[in-house]
Amino acid sequence: MQFTTRPEIVGSFGAVASTHWLASNSGMAVLEEGGNAFDAAVAAGLVLHVVEPHLNGLGGDTPIMGFDVAGGEPWVLCGQGPAPAAATAAAYADLGLGAIPGTGHLAAVVPGSFGAWMSMLERHGTLSLERVTRFAIEYARHGYPLVPDATVAIASVASLLSEHWTTSAEIYLPGGTQPVPRARFRNPLLADTLERIVVNANAGGGSREAVIARARDEFYRGFVADAIDAWMRQPVRDSTGSDHAGLLTGADMAEWEPTWERPTTIEFGGVTVAKTGPWGQGPVLLQQLAMLAHQDIGAPGSAQMIHAVTETAKLAFADREAFYGDPNFVDVPLDALLADDYARSRAQLVTEESSGELRPGSPGGHEPHLSRSIFDAPIDAAAGTGEPTLASMGVVRGDTCHLDVVDRWGNMVAATPSGGWLQSSPAIPGLGFSLPTRAQMFWLEQGLPNSIAPRKRPRTTLSPGMLLRDGAPYLAFGTPGGDQQDQWTVTFLLNLLSHGMNLQESIDAATWHSTHMPSSFFPRSFQPRGVVVEQTVGDAALDELRDRGHDVVVAPAWSLGRLSAAGFRDDGMVIAAANARGMQGYAVGR
Repeated sequence: MQFTTRPEIVGSFGAVASTHWLASNSGMAVLEEGGNAFDAAVAAGLVLHVVEPHLNGLGGDTPIMGFDVAGGEPWVLCGQGPAPAAATAAAYADLGLGAIPGTGHLAAVVPGSFGAWMSMLERHGTLSLERVTRFAIEYARHGYPLVPDATVAIASVASLLSEHWTTSAEIYLPGGTQPVPRARFRNPLLADTLERIVVNANAGGGSREAVIARARDEFYRGFVADAIDAWMRQPVRDSTGSDHAGLLTGADMAEWEPTWERPTTIEFGGVTVAKTGPWGQGPVLLQQLAMLAHQDIGAPGSAQMIHAVTETAKLAFADREAFYGDPNFVDVPLDALLADDYARSRAQLVTEESSGELRPGSPGGHEPHLSRSIFDAPIDAAAGTGEPTLASMGVVRGDTCHLDVVDRWGNMVAATPSGGWLQSSPAIPGLGFSLPTRAQMFWLEQGLPNSIAPRKRPRTTLSPGMLLRDGAPYLAFGTPGGDQQDQWTVTFLLNLLSHGMNLQESIDAATWHSTHMPSSFFPRSFQPRGVVVEQTVGDAALDELRDRGHDVVVAPAWSLGRLSAAGFRDDGMVIAAANARGMQGYAVGR
């Protein structure tokens, strides 16, 4: 039997896997009291907003994938908020800016997480608002153990908080002191906000659904939106080193609703792989799998496998840069990008040597459009080592959270909450949470698929995934990691679907990612031919990669990715697994 860090969870009742044990156990408690997977996902997601404030927050972004057996079809719920109505290239140019700052008010978009959770709870859940919010409120009010990475994030921006973001210092530097790892930590302002939403929503009475709809209104059209509107008018320090007011308004909040969409899919390894549309980077995973179907991927963790996956990633991510954007604003040739003949032709570009080019294709004859600024971006030899890269001004390449839930009725959820990082945006006075800075992912240069425009969604890196077998839900999966999300999951899926590993073996196996492509985050640095590889692949594989021309950065063992997954076996038993990396993810089930 292959040793794994944890057992693959197998049961018959339900399972929850996430990047934090408190979220997993909160979701499982909801399943135990009769809630379904959608109720449990909302409870777990709200807990993640509390206990991982350096990775996500109540004011962040959350794309969700789900399968409700009552409907019999998978769906995507887009909790990625758009740019404000005033967010034009000219508005930033008038401020003398050539790029959108990575922190502060100017990078704020409409916070989508809360709206997405409430919409899913209203349409697919069964429990009341109080029953799914009580865990998050309890942890915010009475405390939880702050994970070590959160204290590192706070320490990295302590001077910024104390000198400029005093609303954040009130929360994260209580009494002027930096919190220590695993000490009890509280955010009473966040507890007050959640409790006020619940109380106000219940005040009108009516059905469960009516109460949940009023909770969404409290956030987007009530006291939360009012506080955000007022806060945006106050200039705050950002990564430019100057103070700027924001563009987001209460009207932007009031006019937004999360959207329900069909997933994007391909067939691979006997299953249907489902991801979001090209407003996210999800299809880039599908492109990679489609190309890898025409290649020799080698043995698990071998130099051949690392090389094939890395070179394929370079091609797929070049297409991401050239074609992906909000399809409400741009014509994304998605069918052509995912066509088998296109995948086959692209796979033929992979040779035995590492490529140093950024090579988008021309799917269906569509010409690629790349920003001129890409080639002026800084080269960073330490790019993308897996966890958030922090600077004293709060610039972060982006990391996030993930959760997966399955229940005894066959329902399934995968969600990737992110944004609203404590280190990237100052806390809103009186509310206890920060806003998302996802607008930094737009280009100010016009004519590109991801150029900024009013009410346009930024092309996010957030990327939950789902597998279907014969049309039925099979597996929900995902990971934090910005641009690495749809690289680490490729290795995971190859281990699972091509190499016959179980869930936990697939997660535990050594992993890697390319840093060849421009980062989605300010300042968009990259490392040509770069590949970051866990040292556990062994010296022979590392030496062969160098011989093939890769610029190898050796990462410590157990340092890349925080995957989790939950699903169903062929016999109907539930299965789940979570990553030991980071020492906080956990899968629970019975």
